[in-house]
Amino acid sequence: MPDSIENNVAAIRAQLKQRRADQDPVDMRRGALLIRGRLFTWLATYRQARHDAGLPVPSRIAAFWPLPSEPDLEPLLFQWVEEEDLSISLPVVDREDGVLSFRTWTPDTPMRTGAFGIQEPQGPEAPPPDIVLVPTLGFTRQGDRVGYGKGHYDRTLAHLKAQGHPFVTLGVAWACGDLSGQAYRPAPHDVPLDSILTDKGWPVPALV
Repeated sequence: MPDSIENNVAAIRAQLKQRRADQDPVDMRRGALLIRGRLFTWLATYRQARHDAGLPVPSRIAAFWPLPSEPDLEPLLFQWVEEEDLSISLPVVDREDGVLSFRTWTPDTPMRTGAFGIQEPQGPEAPPPDIVLVPTLGFTRQGDRVGYGKGHYDRTLAHLKAQGHPFVTLGVAWACGDLSGQAYRPAPHDVPLDSILTDKGWPVPALV
């Protein structure tokens, strides 16, 4: 018999997808703009704080190319590369163990449609990221994440942690994905996120 946790998460995931589908497209465009603005401001503040404290300044960001139903980060990725001189990578599904690879992306990088209809860059393999932006369907105020059920990000984050390279995880979600008040319990293998950003703000505050 399927595990009760898996059954519960499957039902929650279906509910979250419906909530997301019910959003007004105008509100989604406005919300994505707010997310990009907050993310830009946070990263600039975080990098300056690290610089002022004499700590390594993050410059390598593993982002994601959004699906039509996800917050659109594309304009921000262009801005980070062209104006801020940051190194951006995007995930590629190409490993048998389910761990994502990250390949370097620039505005000139050829793209192709990969697994699940997601656009993937054909650039070189990127170095380990300092910051990982994680597409997030649902979330708790403790940083727990509900994804799409394939487990790619949980395996990837666990793999990066095992490598010993320090990095920060930031979930990007719609506010309608908030699971407050719902009976959600993460699985033992789920990797919590450091912070979460939505169109309504920071339900899990960002590191500064």
